[in-house]
Amino acid sequence: MTQNDKTIVRELAKRYMEMATSEKQQEMNRRMKASNDLQIVRPPVLLDEIPWYQMDIDGELTCQCEDPGARGVENFFRIALYRWKHFRADTLFEPFWRVRMAYDSTGMGISREENIIRSDAFNNIVSHQYRDVLEAEEALEKVHLPEFTLRPDRDEASMNFMTDLLGEVMPVKLCGHDYLYFPPWDDISMLRGVEPILIDMYDRPEYLHRIMRKFTDAAIARLDFIEQNSHVDPTSVNLHCTPGMVSGLAEDGWKATWFRGMAQMFSTVSPEMHDEFEIQYIRPLAERFAYTYYGCCEPLDNKLDVVKKISNLRKIGVSPWANEEVCGEQIGGDYVYARKPNPAYVAIETDPEVIRKETEKTVQVCQKYGCPCEFVLKDISTVSHRPENLIVWAKTVSEVLDRYY
Repeated sequence: MTQNDKTIVRELAKRYMEMATSEKQQEMNRRMKASNDLQIVRPPVLLDEIPWYQMDIDGELTCQCEDPGARGVENFFRIALYRWKHFRADTLFEPFWRVRMAYDSTGMGISREENIIRSDAFNNIVSHQYRDVLEAEEALEKVHLPEFTLRPDRDEASMNFMTDLLGEVMPVKLCGHDYLYFPPWDDISMLRGVEPILIDMYDRPEYLHRIMRKFTDAAIARLDFIEQNSHVDPTSVNLHCTPGMVSGLAEDGWKATWFRGMAQMFSTVSPEMHDEFEIQYIRPLAERFAYTYYGCCEPLDNKLDVVKKISNLRKIGVSPWANEEVCGEQIGGDYVYARKPNPAYVAIETDPEVIRKETEKTVQVCQKYGCPCEFVLKDISTVSHRPENLIVWAKTVSEVLDRYY
């Protein structure tokens, strides 16, 4: 790592710290916390899972560092500064650099087999064709609980690297693990494909239960390992594309953090089967935490009674394919209405009128039923190399919210 690399990163870090410690950032954080506290405030607006390689304007995202590690840090800061400059939205900036405590896992003894078709050499969004590696029930016998090992040597190396890189510009903290993101059916579908799972819900339900039990037990093993050997960190503000700040958390342990659950491939599954194959497994896991945020791309408007069986439920995902009126009526003021706007509206060109109507519909539903609300535009596979698409989206949504809140 050259002195020039350090100079580049530290200059960007200085500008980042000005943002992270600004009054504007503190006001954003207060609103995000108030929303999770079920108060009616101007909804937080976030953009995530962005195709950054399509977003460069005048070289603002072009990295200059030579060292690969320094270049990754530089990229983080350039993206943060870009957000602050171009998006009229809320962003989670922390005034320090997190180094996550490291550990190794043996895995579960199984891996996916797939064919991939790419439409773009730089995009990580690709078309998958999965081979069912668990079609034969004997294959499941090879799946085992993962074993974990702490790696303090990697912690020390990471802390030394970041401290050397950032100098006095930005604090560096060694942090524990802050929440559980548990999407087992995403993982299982990548081992089997979606169609065999849907068929087995009818033909081989007991086999599916055995599979789900294995994945649930693996998640429990990871939680137990971190709790007994590492450190649970209650300070993180980011909950996978959404703010996690909330009042009234415990001092430490998992009861000071969030559980994040979803079953995206269950979009066409009945409420009864959603309950049987998903909710009944995750409930004991979720209840180890302070709060649960449930739902992602799957529409939940006809399953909210099932989802509400999660006793510490606080936030519910409302996907682009959900009936907003039904969701608003059932969510009310008891949960956060976590709206996922349609990313298709920014994929080719962005029509401000379409964005305005979509946003107003959500706002009107939430105000009608007294729902605390947030907007998170995510799963953005492309903007057709038009950065203005997201800039216009953020500006239009913010203008609508300014009129209503």
